[in-house]
Parts: sequence; structure tokens; C-alpha cells
Amino acid sequence: MTLPNLNLNVNGQNHTVSVKDSNMPLLWVLRDLIGLTGTEYGCGIEVCGARTVMIDGRPEHSCVFDVSSAVGKKVITIEGLSPDRSHPAKKAWIANQVPQCGYCQSGMLMSVVCAMRAGHHGAEIANEVKNLCVCGTYQRVEQAVAGL
Repeated sequence: MTLPNLNLNVNGQNHTVSVKDSNMPLLWVLRDLIGLTGTEYGCGIEVCGARTVMIDGRPEHSCVFDVSSAVGKKVITIEGLSPDRSHPAKKAWIANQVPQCGYCQSGMLMSVVCAMRAGHHGAEIANEVKNLCVCGTYQRVEQAVAGL
């Protein structure tokens, strides 16, 4: 049985999705129904940060955020964060060659941007970001956020 359609605003565009369970994690709606695959699935237990998206300006873990809770809110994924790479955080990531495998990077960038929007700068941002990176690029992340 499919529930009534849900209307979501993702990256400034309205999307109507049909789900069987209103508790379906937002991550699966973004990836499987809308086709935005930049938000990665990580640990699934809200620890790694790979699936961080911005909802109404705050970082949220899309793997545990129910899709029904996103209705009426503005969701921004990595795809919606300056597709032309003009955002200062993306520029810093590129300049400091932060990613290695890149798997955690979309969630890490979204956490950095949320910290920036909260008014944090440099080392404050690095202290706010708790995402895990199995490649260990933390030094590069610290270098990248130092000038933000």
C-alpha cells in the first residue's frame, strides 16, 4: 500500500514522491526516488556523517531523518551546494586536495557549510565537524577550513 504523495523541496526544486512508509529515511528518497546520489550511505547508525544534508539550515543525518519530517522544509544536498563549485568550502576543498576516496566528502562538506552558516570560522568549524573519514584526511580538512 502506497501512502499519499509527499511534497519535498530539495535544492530549491519541488519533488512529489510516493513512499510506502512515511518513516522511510530521507536518504533513500533522495537517492532512489529523486536520483540525487551525492549523499552517501555510510554506517547507518548516525555516526559517520557521510549522509549529512542541510534541512532548514541545520545539519541532519538523512539516514535516520524520516521523509515525512522533511515535508514543508528546505532540504539542500551536496548537489544543491553551488553546482558550479563556487561555494568557498568547495573551493577550499579543491585547493587543499582534501578528498582521497571521496566517500565521506559530501557529508563532510555539508557539515562544514552548516558550521559556516552558524557563524563559525576556521578552527571553530573543524571543532564542529564530527564526520568520520576512513582515509584520514583530517589534516587536509583542517587546512581547508582554516581560511573559512
